[in-house]
Amino acid sequence: MTDATDTATGGPPRLERLKIENFRALKSIELKKIAPLTVLLGPNGSGKSTVFDAFAFLSECFESGLRKAWDRRGRARELKSRGGTGPVAIEIGYRETPIREKLATSRLITYRIEVDEDGGSPFVARERLRWTGSRGAGRPTNILNYKRGQGHVVSGDGQDPQASRHEVPLSAPDTLAVNALGQLKQHPRVVALRNFIAGWRVSYLSAGDARGQPEAGPQEHLDKTGGNLANVVQYLAERHPQTLEDIFTRLRQRIPKIESVTAEPMPDGRLLLQIEDAPFGEPILARFASDGTLKMLAYLVMLHDPDPPPFLGAEEPENFLHPRLLHGLAEECLEAAEATQIFTTTHSPFFLNALRPENVRVLWRDRNGYTQCMTPSGDKKVRAFMEAGAALGDLWMEGHFSAGDPLTADGAPQH
Repeated sequence: MTDATDTATGGPPRLERLKIENFRALKSIELKKIAPLTVLLGPNGSGKSTVFDAFAFLSECFESGLRKAWDRRGRARELKSRGGTGPVAIEIGYRETPIREKLATSRLITYRIEVDEDGGSPFVARERLRWTGSRGAGRPTNILNYKRGQGHVVSGDGQDPQASRHEVPLSAPDTLAVNALGQLKQHPRVVALRNFIAGWRVSYLSAGDARGQPEAGPQEHLDKTGGNLANVVQYLAERHPQTLEDIFTRLRQRIPKIESVTAEPMPDGRLLLQIEDAPFGEPILARFASDGTLKMLAYLVMLHDPDPPPFLGAEEPENFLHPRLLHGLAEECLEAAEATQIFTTTHSPFFLNALRPENVRVLWRDRNGYTQCMTPSGDKKVRAFMEAGAALGDLWMEGHFSAGDPLTADGAPQH
């Protein structure tokens, strides 16, 4: 089996399945056969942002702890589904990427966490990490199984779970076992999962934040809002100039008048982002550039990260961008999805026109107010239209999807 280092060398793991229970409007929803690029589509209030927040919640649990992630969402009163009972649950199924053909890396790995509340304090009601046999054969094997801070973990490669099983109590019931034990070398599968989730990035890029003048100093990755865009440009200029030049080439293809972007340190220690706009000789400050220019630059920087994350989320990339730029941005996302798995939301048919049905999940709220999900890839009518040369976004706008139309019963399927 591969260890955590092997996984990083061979490429990122890939999500295949996501199940969410009792998380706001997501009382019970499951996404299967998740593509490298997945776009969530649906009316306002259908639950697209809530799916994103489920990813963010799990990532924050690993980054800053369960208590902070729970409290900032209003605790059980605001976080649990209305009328729902039982814990909030998130379950992911994924496969690790092989580095050598001979390694048996086709195991489906499943991680499930259930969180509940007692007296206003959250606790991990259940946490389990398991895998199936090679190529799906055999019964699943529990690598880690915990309830309220008590349980066991399998060390080593897990080939003999009984021989390598250890009872390891945690310090508190709100401690995530994967987060604690995933820092120990003797648990390579747990380490691999922890690194996977800890590496997720869920972004909410803002043109306003990208206009800022942060303190000088190179930074490797964009933050959630793009407020350190100048720092990342500085880093790319110093460490990956060819990548930065490639980003500029792509930016000029989308916005032809843009020549280059620079990040210059100022005497007061701040970093000044400047954009050279042809045919003018003097560059303009980023704070005076258009929202669309800054957003496109930020997306290109994020999508062409020299060290891409295993998972990347971005909400409504069409905001502030001209509609004719969106087909190209979707193509950039498809290309980037070869190295990092991408989730995004959209209301734009122009963005959808670059995609296939398997890239899309349509969400809507049922009569009870809970989010439901379907994919147009199973719709024979949509498939037939696309085989005849139709574009996915046009089919959506013309009402050919069986669900997701905001003008018909909150987007519920029409029969």
